[in-house]
Amino acid sequence: MNTKTTTIKNVKTLTLVAMLIAMSTVGAMIKIYNTVAFDSLPGYFASLYFGGYIGAIVISLGHIFTALTSGFPLGIPNHIIIAVSMAVCAYFYSLAYKKFNSYVAVAVGTILNGPVATLIFVPQYGWGFFVQMVLPLTIASFANVFLAAVIFKAISTKIKR
Repeated sequence: MNTKTTTIKNVKTLTLVAMLIAMSTVGAMIKIYNTVAFDSLPGYFASLYFGGYIGAIVISLGHIFTALTSGFPLGIPNHIIIAVSMAVCAYFYSLAYKKFNSYVAVAVGTILNGPVATLIFVPQYGWGFFVQMVLPLTIASFANVFLAAVIFKAISTKIKR
């Protein structure tokens, strides 16, 4: 009986994660600026709901979908680097939420996915790229992490009832 319960739980988890990946694909179509989009919201939510590792998978796939629909403007290798950096952001976002609270997590997610992630490409593209991308990326990062925290909090209160 225990194996059946575990199997059902695994199927349910896999289904929910697949749905979040599909939502990332839809969010990839809602572009804010260049490859900055609402693809990461489901990934940040997944990192809170399932944990940092699953959130990292969802968010990195979400960025790949965004880059794909944008034509990989920075090249495939750079978008893979961005996907990995977003995975790290989702993991630390989840960690900050668990250790502190949603406010700290939103700040951590915004700062890591905004200015810090943009700094990675300064050696390759220069400060002009940083100045061009930091504001739209930081605004979009805030929107994604904030909405993920709000949705997670709303769903958490409904589940506890």
